Formats: sequence, C-alpha cells, structure tokens
Amino acid sequence: MEKKLCKSKDKKLCGVLGGIAEYFGIDVTITRLIGVLLILFTGVGLVAYIVAALLMPKAE
Repeated sequence: MEKKLCKSKDKKLCGVLGGIAEYFGIDVTITRLIGVLLILFTGVGLVAYIVAALLMPKAE
C-alpha cells in the first residue's frame, strides 16, 4: 500500500502537522513543537503551514 501525505483527522488547526507526523511515523507532539519553533523564530513556518493547509488533501 502506498503512503500518501494527507491531513490528519487528529487535528488542532488544519491537521497539517498531524498528517506529517503520521506520514513519517513519529509522535505528533514533536512535529507540533518543531512547527511552533519555526513559526516563532523564522516566520517561514507560517507560510509553509498555510501552503500545506491549502494543498494537502483531507484524510479519507
């Protein structure tokens, strides 16, 4: 079965970081922590999150 990157059903905002965690098989807390740090310290994380929220398909 082919793995697809999609939004998670276990979501806080849009499910992007949860979907990334499911895709790579890691804890969602780690991806959320990294996401918050990227947003706070670089600002790039916010743009990447918005783009991913628009482009990633919803979980089936």
